[in-house]
Amino acid sequence: MAPQHYSRRAFVFGSAAVAGGIAFGLYSDAVQAATASDNPLTAGLEPNSVTFNPWVEISPTKITLIAQHADIGQGVGSVQPIMIAEEMDLDPGQFEIRFAGPSPAYFNTGFADEFAPFVAADQSPAAEEARAATLEYLRKAGLQMTGGSSTIPDTYQKLRVAGAVARETLKAAAAKRAGVAVADLRTQSGHVILPDGKKIAYLELAADAAKIAPVIDAKPRDPSQWRFLGKPMTRLDVRSKVMGELKFGIDMRMDGMLYASVKLNPNKGQPLKSYDASKARAMPGVKKILEIKNGVAVIATNSWYAMKAVAAIDCEWAPSVYPAEQADHWKVLETSFKPEFLGKEWRKIGDIEAGLKTGTRVEAEYRAPYLAHQPLEPLNGIGLVSDKGMEIWVGHQSPQFVQNIAAGAIGLKPEQVTFHNQWTGGSFGHRLEYENVRVLAEIANQMRGTPIKLVFSREEDFLQDIPRQIAIARHKGSVDNGKIVAVDLQLASTTPLKGLLERSGIPSKDPDGQLAAGLWNVYYDIPNFRGTSYEAQGLSPSTTWRSVGASTAGFFTESFIDELIHAAGLDPMKARIAMCNVPTYRKVLETVAEMSDWKGPLGNGRGRGVAFVEAFGTPTAEVVEVTKTDRGIRIDKVWVAVDVGKVVDPVNFENQVQGGVIWGLGHAINCELTYAKGAVQQTNYNHHEAMRIYQCPVIEVRGLENDPKVRGVGEPPVPPAAPALANAIFAATGQRIREMPFNKFIDFV
Repeated sequence: MAPQHYSRRAFVFGSAAVAGGIAFGLYSDAVQAATASDNPLTAGLEPNSVTFNPWVEISPTKITLIAQHADIGQGVGSVQPIMIAEEMDLDPGQFEIRFAGPSPAYFNTGFADEFAPFVAADQSPAAEEARAATLEYLRKAGLQMTGGSSTIPDTYQKLRVAGAVARETLKAAAAKRAGVAVADLRTQSGHVILPDGKKIAYLELAADAAKIAPVIDAKPRDPSQWRFLGKPMTRLDVRSKVMGELKFGIDMRMDGMLYASVKLNPNKGQPLKSYDASKARAMPGVKKILEIKNGVAVIATNSWYAMKAVAAIDCEWAPSVYPAEQADHWKVLETSFKPEFLGKEWRKIGDIEAGLKTGTRVEAEYRAPYLAHQPLEPLNGIGLVSDKGMEIWVGHQSPQFVQNIAAGAIGLKPEQVTFHNQWTGGSFGHRLEYENVRVLAEIANQMRGTPIKLVFSREEDFLQDIPRQIAIARHKGSVDNGKIVAVDLQLASTTPLKGLLERSGIPSKDPDGQLAAGLWNVYYDIPNFRGTSYEAQGLSPSTTWRSVGASTAGFFTESFIDELIHAAGLDPMKARIAMCNVPTYRKVLETVAEMSDWKGPLGNGRGRGVAFVEAFGTPTAEVVEVTKTDRGIRIDKVWVAVDVGKVVDPVNFENQVQGGVIWGLGHAINCELTYAKGAVQQTNYNHHEAMRIYQCPVIEVRGLENDPKVRGVGEPPVPPAAPALANAIFAATGQRIREMPFNKFIDFV
C-alpha cells in the first residue's frame, strides 16, 4: 500500500473499527506480515530456497538475514540480524546481511507510542487503546521508516519471533526427513541436531523447509537463554569499518559509471535564472553540463572534476522568499507568540493565571538557532534510468518515499523505481530528506542508460541542508514557600515534522507534535502547568534533527525548571527527585544522583548541573560537572542514567549514550547556522564545529530496565546535555546562559 496522509489525528482516530483494542500478541506484532502473500522475499527466491517471513531467507549456499531499518551508524546492520540469529542459533559469520527494500511488510510498529496523543508514562487503558488504534493504522498504511529512536522498539519482538519461526520450521523439516519427533531435536550453530548427535545444516534443509508450512506460533526464548543479546558483544560491522573494508553508499561503483556534482540555488527551493558554464566546459574530465530544476549539474569522469567544474559555473539565482538576514529571522519568531500562530495548547493543569500571581514570579526567554546535520558522509547516490524505469542506490531512512520522490521528479510511477538501501555514514535526520534523491533522478533521466554517481560537495551539503528548527521560548513561573506553584511554558518555532511531511508529499494541517516534545511531557508535580507551541511562518524550512523538538524544548524547559528551583531555595537534584511523579522516572534521577555522588554545591569554581528529559519514551537524566579556569569553562565529567526497559546490546548502548551526550554538548557550545543574503553562511566544519577530543569529558553511563516497554536510545541522551551544562555553568559561575551556542557568552577549554 502506498503511504497515505499521516496526520496525527488520522493515526489516532483513522481506524474506528479497532476502537475496542488490538491484540499485541506475538502473531499480530510480528508474524501477520510474514505469510507467503505478504512476504516481499518470495518474489526473488531462488530454486530450492525458502523464506519463512520477511526477515529470513535460506538457499542451498547461504543464509541471508534482513535488516529492516536503515543503518545510519546506530548499529542496525549488527543488532537486527543478531536478534534473528539469537533465536535461530546462528553464529556470526554464518549469515549475510541485506537491507530491506520498500515493502509494507516492514511497517514500523515503534511509531505507535510516539504518534498516540498521550505522554509516554501514561499507561492507562485510554492511552493503550489509542496506541492500539495507531498500531493498526500503521499496519494498514505500511509506513516503513527509520527514525524516532524506534529501531529496537519496533523490532525487538518481531525479529526474535521471526528467528524462532525459522528455527522451529527447520526443526520440523528435519523431523520429517529423519522420521523423529520435533521435541527430540535441538539446534546449534546453524544446524539441527538429531537425537543420535548427527547434524543437518540449515542450508541442506532449505528445500525441505520450503515444502511445509511455517511454524508461526513459535515463541522466542526467555532472555535467561540468550547467548548474545543483553551481553557485551562486538558489533558485526566494527572490523570492516576499522579496516576500511565496508562499502558505504559513497564508495559504490558500477561499470560505465559517470560522476555528477551540482550547484543549486542557495536560497532553498528557488529556481535558477541563468548561468554561464563557458569556463566549466573547458575544464578536465567534463562530459556534459545539465540544467536541472533549481540549479546546474556537471557530468565528469570523476567526482573531483565534477565538483571543480560546477564551482566554476556563474549562476544568477532567484531571490529567497524568506528573510535574507539572520536578524530578521529572529524578529519573525519574536512576533509569533500570537493567536493566529497558535499550534496547540498541549497540556493544562490547574489555574495558571492564579498560580502565577502566587509568591515570587520568574520569567525568562531562551533561544536556539538553526543547526546543520553535518554527517561525515555527504549526500550522494547512484541512479540509472532506462525506458522501463529507474534504479536508485542511496542510503535513506524512508524507502517508500524515495520511490515516490524519484518517480515524481521524472514522471514515473513509484513502482517503476527500484530502491537499494546502502550503508550510511551518519544522518542525524539528514537522510530523511530528499535533496539528493530528486536531483539524482533528474540527472539520471537526462543521461538515460548510463549509471550516474552524484556526490554533493561538503559546501553544497551544508547549503542545501534543511536545518534543525529555530526557536524562542518565553517561560513564566512562580514559587512560594519553597515550592514551584505554577509554570507556563510557551515557545515559538519553525515546524520540523510538518515540513518533512510536506516535502514527503503528505502535508498535514495538524499542529506539529514534535514542538511538544520536552514541552508538555514534564513529569514534575506542579499544581498549575501549561505548555503551548506557536508555529512561525515564512522562515527557512526546517526538518528533523537528532532528538527533533526535544533538542530545543528540552533545553528551554529544564533550564527554566532549574531557575525556579533556585528561586525557591532548593537543591536542584533533591527538588527534581521530590517532584517527579512517575516512580520509574524518579528512579532514573535517583540513579544519576547516586552515580555522581550528588551532595550539593561544590564551590571553588566548580559546579554541577542536572537535567531530566523524556524523549521518544525514554527517560534520561544527566549530571554535568564543570570547572571555571582562567581560560574558560572545562567540562570535567558527565554521568548519565537511562531507562530503556531492556538493554539489548550493552556495548552499543553505552556508545550510543556517550555519542548523544557529545553531540548535545558540542552543538550547545559551538554550533549555529545563520543566514545572510538568503543563504546559509556556514558551509563547512570549520564554521560549524562540534566538540573536539580535548574538550570531551569522561562520560559514565548506566542503563536501567524498569520501564515496562522496550525503548530506544539513539536520540534521548541529546536533550538533557545542553540544560545540564547550562545549569552547571550557573552553579560554578552564577551566570545563566539562555541561548545556544554558549560560546557567544563564555569561553570553553
